[in-house]
Amino acid sequence: MTSTSSFITSLSCSSSSAMATADDTSSGVLQWLSFIFLSPCLQKLLLAFIDTLFLIILFLFKIQKLHSSFITCNNGGSAINQPLVPKPTKTSLWFKLSLLISAILALLSIISSILAFTQNTQMPLKLINGASWLIQAISFVIITIFINSRKRFQDSTHPIFLRVFGIVNFIVISLIAISGIVRLVSSTELSKSGDLIASVFLPFSGFFFVVSVTGSTGITVIQESDEHEELSKSFVSGWASASIFSKTFWLWMNPLLKKGYKTPLTIDDIPTLSPEHQAERMSLLFERNWPEPEENSNHPVRTTLLRCFWKQIVFTGFLAIVRIGVSYVGPLLIQRFVNFTSGKSNSPFEGYYLVLILLVAKFVEVLSAHQFNFHSQKLGMLIRSTLITALYKKGLKLSSSARQAHGVGQIVNYMAIDAQQLSDIIIQLHAIWLMPVQVAVALAILYGYLGPSTVVTLIAIILILVFVIVATKRSNRFQFNIMMSRDSRMKATNEMLNYMRVIKFQAWEELFNERIQAFRESEYGWLCKFMYTVGGNMIVLWSTPLFISTVTFGSGVFLGIELDAGTVFTATSLFKNLQEPVWSFPQSMISLSQAMISLGRLDEFMISKELEEGSVEREDDVNTTTAIEVQNGSFSWHDEPSEGDIIKNLNFEIKKGELAAIVGTVGSGKSSLLASVIGEMHKISGTVRVSGSTGYVAQTAWIQNGTVQENIVFGSPMDGNKYKNVIRACSLEKDLEMMEFGDQTEIGERGINLSGGQKQRIQLARAVYQDSDIYLLDDVFSAVDAHTGSEIFKECVRGALGDKTVLLVTHQVDFLHNVDLILVMREGMIVQSGKYDELVQSGLDFTAFVSAHETSMQLVQMDSTTPETITKSLSHNTRNLKSETNEHHKSLERSQSSSIIGTSKLVEDEERETGRVSSYVYKVYATEAFGWSGVILVLLLSIVWQATQMASDYWLAYETSEDHAASFDPSFFIEVYAIIAAISFILMIGRIAFSVLLGLKTSQKFFKQIIYSILHAPMSFFDTTPSGRILSRASSDQTNIDVLLPFMMILSLGLYMSVISVIIITCQYAWPTVFLLVPLGWLNIWYRGYYLATSREITRLDSITKAPVIHHFSESIAGVMTIRCFRKQDRFVQENVDRVDGNLRMDFHNNGSNGWLGFRMEFLGSVFLCVSTVFMILLPSNVIKPEYVGLSLSYGLSLNGLLFWALYTSCFVENRMVSVERIKQFTNIPSEAEWLKKDSPPPPNWPNHGSVELRDLQVRYRPSTPLVLKGITLNIQGGEKIGVVGRTGGGKSTLVQVLFRLVEPSGGSIIIDGVDISTLGLHDLRSRFGIIPQEPILFEGTVRSNIDPIGQHSDEEIWRSLERCQLNDVVAAKPGKLDSAVVDNGDNWSVGQRQLLCLGRVLLKHSRLLFMDEATASVDSQTDAVIQKVIREDFAECTIVSIAHRIPTVMDCDRVLVIDAGYAKEFDRPSRLIEKPSLFGALVQEYANRSSGL
Repeated sequence: MTSTSSFITSLSCSSSSAMATADDTSSGVLQWLSFIFLSPCLQKLLLAFIDTLFLIILFLFKIQKLHSSFITCNNGGSAINQPLVPKPTKTSLWFKLSLLISAILALLSIISSILAFTQNTQMPLKLINGASWLIQAISFVIITIFINSRKRFQDSTHPIFLRVFGIVNFIVISLIAISGIVRLVSSTELSKSGDLIASVFLPFSGFFFVVSVTGSTGITVIQESDEHEELSKSFVSGWASASIFSKTFWLWMNPLLKKGYKTPLTIDDIPTLSPEHQAERMSLLFERNWPEPEENSNHPVRTTLLRCFWKQIVFTGFLAIVRIGVSYVGPLLIQRFVNFTSGKSNSPFEGYYLVLILLVAKFVEVLSAHQFNFHSQKLGMLIRSTLITALYKKGLKLSSSARQAHGVGQIVNYMAIDAQQLSDIIIQLHAIWLMPVQVAVALAILYGYLGPSTVVTLIAIILILVFVIVATKRSNRFQFNIMMSRDSRMKATNEMLNYMRVIKFQAWEELFNERIQAFRESEYGWLCKFMYTVGGNMIVLWSTPLFISTVTFGSGVFLGIELDAGTVFTATSLFKNLQEPVWSFPQSMISLSQAMISLGRLDEFMISKELEEGSVEREDDVNTTTAIEVQNGSFSWHDEPSEGDIIKNLNFEIKKGELAAIVGTVGSGKSSLLASVIGEMHKISGTVRVSGSTGYVAQTAWIQNGTVQENIVFGSPMDGNKYKNVIRACSLEKDLEMMEFGDQTEIGERGINLSGGQKQRIQLARAVYQDSDIYLLDDVFSAVDAHTGSEIFKECVRGALGDKTVLLVTHQVDFLHNVDLILVMREGMIVQSGKYDELVQSGLDFTAFVSAHETSMQLVQMDSTTPETITKSLSHNTRNLKSETNEHHKSLERSQSSSIIGTSKLVEDEERETGRVSSYVYKVYATEAFGWSGVILVLLLSIVWQATQMASDYWLAYETSEDHAASFDPSFFIEVYAIIAAISFILMIGRIAFSVLLGLKTSQKFFKQIIYSILHAPMSFFDTTPSGRILSRASSDQTNIDVLLPFMMILSLGLYMSVISVIIITCQYAWPTVFLLVPLGWLNIWYRGYYLATSREITRLDSITKAPVIHHFSESIAGVMTIRCFRKQDRFVQENVDRVDGNLRMDFHNNGSNGWLGFRMEFLGSVFLCVSTVFMILLPSNVIKPEYVGLSLSYGLSLNGLLFWALYTSCFVENRMVSVERIKQFTNIPSEAEWLKKDSPPPPNWPNHGSVELRDLQVRYRPSTPLVLKGITLNIQGGEKIGVVGRTGGGKSTLVQVLFRLVEPSGGSIIIDGVDISTLGLHDLRSRFGIIPQEPILFEGTVRSNIDPIGQHSDEEIWRSLERCQLNDVVAAKPGKLDSAVVDNGDNWSVGQRQLLCLGRVLLKHSRLLFMDEATASVDSQTDAVIQKVIREDFAECTIVSIAHRIPTVMDCDRVLVIDAGYAKEFDRPSRLIEKPSLFGALVQEYANRSSGL
C-alpha cells in the first residue's frame, strides 16, 4: 500500500522505481501496473497517447471522406443523389449539452496546460504534463467542431471511433482525478491547482462518457409527415412536449422569454394551452364529478373541485413539506460555523463540508419552493377555468326567475371575482395546516439551545396568533361587506352603461353619478376598515422577530441561560423562519374564509332552478298534421307555484303550415304565450306538444357584437343563394347598400349603431336563415314603417315562410284578414279564437280591437282623394322613389370609392401600451394623493425602521461576543434591546398607517376621475367601446388599485430595504464578497429586465383577453331565449371555452415566467451566500470574529428568499401598475360639450313657444363615415304637431338625436325659440325637452323611482300620471303599489307596459317641446288611440315631433315631414301631400290598401 501511495506522489518518470520494489514475478507485474496507472508522469503520457491516436484516426477518417466525395463528384452522382432541399432537422437539449460539455472540457484542458507550464516542477514532468493537457485541449476543440458539424450531415449517432475515445478518455481522466483527490486529502504538495482542476474535470468527462455509451447526437431529421405534425404542435405551449428536466428548471419557457425580450409580445405570440389544461377538458371533468342527486350534497361545488383536483392538492402539499424540511438546515448550521471559526473544529475540511451541505440544502429549498408556487398557481388556473365554463353552461340553463334573481351584474361577478378568489386560495391552502408543524419543529430546535425559555417563545407566538386571528375575522367581515357593496356598484355601473342613451336624453347623468358614488362611498367605508385592519396585522407580523427575540432572550437572561453568538443567531434565524408561517397563516385564513363565501355564492348559483327540459314534448314525427298543441296549459314566470300563474287555461292547436296571429291589449300575456310554447316558462299544469324545430324573434331585438353577416348566419354554414334570398325577404337590401361596408359592417354592442327597424329585421333574417319548421314572431312589425311592414309580410311571412308554421304576435289589424287562425288574449287567457270574419261577428274583445283600428283608419280615408288620383300619384311616386334610390345608390358608391380611408370595424381593438410601464405612471400613482412630500415621508420612515432592525442585531453580536463575556450585564443588555424593539415598532406603525392612507386616497381619486370621464364621454364612445372593456376597469383594475397596489408597494419597499441590509452586513464581515456585488447586481438587473419584458406584456394581454370573456357572458345571458330556441347552446359554450383558453394561456405563461425567474434569482442568492461563507472560513479569526459569522449567516440565510421576493414584488407592482395605466386611459376620454354653461344659461322658461328652425343641418356619426342627414332646412312653429315618417334607416331617429345633441351637427345650425342650441350647456338643453324614446327602458328599482327618478313629484301627481297613461289599475293591483319592484331592464313588465311607463315620465315632466320616437310601436290600436288622445289633451299647447310608422298616428298632425335617405323630401299638411303626387301619399295609400293587397 505504501508503494502505491508513493507512485501517486512520485515526481519521477523513470521505471527504476517500479523495479526496485519488485520481489517476485507476480508482485513485479503488479508494481509495473501500479506504476503505469498511478504515476502522475505515466498517467499524462497515457492520456497524450490516447489523444494522439484519436487525432490520427480522425485525420484518416477525414481523408477517406474527401476521397469518396471526390469520386462521387467525378461520376456525377452528387446532384442526383442529394435532395434539392435538405430535410429540416431538430436538435434536442441532449445535443446542446454535448456541445457545451465538450467546449468546457477543451477550456479546462487549456487552463491545465497553462498551469503545468508555469509551475515550478521538475523538467521532464513539467513538459509531459503541459504537453499532454495541450493535446487533450486540441482533441476537445476538434470534437466540439465535429459535434456541431453533425447537424449539417444530419447524423443521429456519433461515429464509433469517437465513442471508443470517449470511454477510454474517461477511464484515464478518472485515474488522474482520483490520484489528485488522494493527494489533496493527504496534503501532498505536487500541484494543488492542477489536482483541483483534474477533480473538476471528472463530472464533465463522466457526462461525455454517457454520450459515448449511448451514441446519440440529439439530432432528429423531420420527415414530411412529422413536419406537418411539428407545425401543428409548434404553437402549443412548450410544457406539452417538455421533458422532466425541462419542466424542473422551466427550460420550456426559454423560447417565449427570448421572443418577449427581443420584441413586445402580441396575442398571437403566446402559445395555446396544453390539451390537458384546456377549458373543454376541465369542463367535462367537472361534470363527471358533480355529485349525484341522491348524494344530497350541501356543498356541491366544493365536493366536485376536491374530486377533480385532489391529486394535485396532495402533490403541492408534498412539495411544501420538502421545502419546509430543508429550510431548517441553515439555522442548524450556524452553531457549527461559529464553532469552526472559533477553532473548536476537529477537521480542517469541516468548513467546506458545511458550505457544501448549505449549498445543497439551499438548492433543494429554492427548487421545491418555486415548483410549489408554480404548481399551486397552475392548479388555481385550472380551477378558474373549470368554474368559468361551468358557470357559463349553467347560465344557459337557468330558468327566467333564477336569471332575474341573480342579475347579469351579479353573474359577471361570480366569474370575475369568485372564481378568481378560489383560484388564489390554492397557493395559501397548505399554509393553514403547515403553520403548527413549522412552529412545533422550530420550538423543538430552540429547546435544545434555550431550554425552558422556549415556553415564553410559545406564549409570545400564541399571543401574536390570537391577535392576528381576531383581526383577520374582522377584516373578513369587512371584506364580505366590500364584496356586497362592489356587487351593487357593478350592477349600477352595468345598468348605466347599457342605457346610456336614455340617460343622456333625460340628462340624468348626475342622478346616476350620485347613485354609483353612494355605492362607492359604502364600499370605500368598508375598504378603509379592511385596509387598516390588515395594516395592523402587517405591523404585528413585521415586528414579530424582534418582539419574540426580546421576550425569549429576556426570559433566558432571567433564567440564567448562557447566551453565546451561536445560540443567539441560531435563535434569531429561527424567529425569521417563523415569520413566514405566522405571516401567511392569517392571510391564508382570510383567503380561506373569502373562498368559503365565494363557494357559498357559487353553490347557490349552481343549484338554482334550471329550465325544465321536459315541459315541452318535442316530436319530429313527419306524419303528424299538428305543429303546436297546448292542452289545459297554465304557466308562470316564477318557479314557485305560490307566486301564481301568468297565463292559464290555454287550449289551442295549430296545424302544420298555418299562420296564426295572437292579439290582445298591453299586458294580456301575448309574449308569455310564445315563451310557454318554446319552454321558457315554468309549466304549472297541462301539456305542450311541438312538432319540429323552432325559431324565435324576440320583441326586444337581441343583436350580437359582430358583423351583419355573422348575426344573420348565426354559426350556420354559409349558403350564398339562401343568404341573398333571406336579405331580400327581410327588406335589408337597401339598408346594406346604405351601410359603408355592406354586410361586413360591424354592429356595436346591443346593436347600438342600428335603428330599431334594422335591428328587428336583422334578427328576423337570422331566424329565417336558420330554416326552422315553426316560427314564433313577437311583434316584428312594430319597429318598421308601413311600407316595409307590408313588404316583410308579403315577402317573408307569406313568402319565405309560406310553407312553415308561424305564430305571430301583432297589433297590425290589417294583416289579420290573411291569417288562418286568430287567438285573442285578455288577462293571461285566450278568450276567443277563430278566423277574422267569425271573430268580428262575435261582438266580443276582437270587435273592440278591430273598431279601434277602423276609427284610426277613418283619419286616413277622410283625407283620401279619388282612387284614380291616388293610383296616379302612387305609380308616379314609385317611379320617383326608384329613380331617386338608384341615384342615391350611385352617389353612395362614389362616396365609398372616394373614401379609401375607413374600416368596417366599429369596435376598435383595445388600446394597449407596450414596453415597460413608464415612470410617469409610477409618478402619477405615487404623487396623486399628497404629492412628493408623501413619497419622501414613506421612504424616510422605511429607512429609519430598517436601521433599527439592524441596530438590534449589531447589539446582539456586540453583547454576546467572547471579548465581552467578562463584562456582560444581563439587565442592561435586555433594556437596550427592548428600547430598540419599541422604537422599531413605533416606526412600523407610522410607516404602514401612512402608506395605507396614501393608497386609499389615491384609489378614491382615480375612481372619481374615471366615473367623471365616462359620464362626460360622448355617445360615440359607448357606440365603439364594449361595456365589458369599461366594466373590467371598474371591477378588477379598480380592485388592484384599492387593495393590491398599496400593500404590494409597502411590501416591495420593505423587502428591498432588507436586501440592502443583508448585503451591507455580509460584505462588512466577508469583505471579498464586495467583488461579487457587481456581477450580482448586474445579473439582478439583467434578469429583471429579461423577465419583465415578457411578464409585463403578458399581464397587459391578460387584462385585454379577460374583457371578452365577461362581455360574451353578459351578451349570452341577455339573448339566452334566442340561443336556447335555436338550440345553439353548444356553439356558444365552445365560443366561451375558446375565450377562456385565450385568457388562461396568458395566466399560465405568466406563472411559468415567475417560476423561471424565481428559481434563478433565489439560486443566485444562495450561491452568493455560500461564496461569502467560504470567505468567512478562509479569512483568519483575527479578521472576522465568530459572533459576526453568526450575525452574517443569520442575515444571509434569508438572502435568497429576500432577493427573489423583492424582485418578484417589484415586478408584481409593475404588472399591477398596468391597472393604473388602463384607468388613466379612460380618464382622458375626449369629453362631450359642457353640461352647464354659467356664462350663457337659457332663459328660465325656455323654450316658451317651442318653435324649431333647422338651417342646412348636416350630420355624420364619425369623421370617416358618410353623412346621415344631408342638409335639412325647415321651420316648425310653436305648438305645431309634426309627424315624421319615412323608410327605416332613413335618418328619423338621427334627427331626434341631433336635436338633443347626442350627435353634434357636422354643419348647419338648430335654433329653438331664437336660441342656437350649440351655445347651451347639454343639461340646460336636454332637461327642457321631453322624450319617449324608441326603446322603452326601465331601470332596476320601483315604479316610483322609474316614473320620477329625481323625486320631484308627490304621490298624488304620480297616480294622476299613471291614470292618464292607462297603468293605474295594473300598478294598484300590485302589492307594493308605487313601490312595486322593477327588475333589471324591466323584464317583469311587458314591452307595452314599459312604453306606457315611459309615457308617464313625460306626462310628469310636461315639457314645452316633446319628441316621440315610435312611442306607441309596442301597443295595440286601442291603447294607441287612448295614448294619442291623452297626448293631444295634455300637450295641447306644446310642440310635438312624433316619429311614427303607423300612418293614422300622424294623420291628425299639423304637418308631416318625410325623410328619405337623409334628405327632407316633403314637409306639408297631410291633406295637401295626399292631394298631389307625393311620397307621403304613396305611404298612405300603401297603408290603406295593404290589407286588401296582401
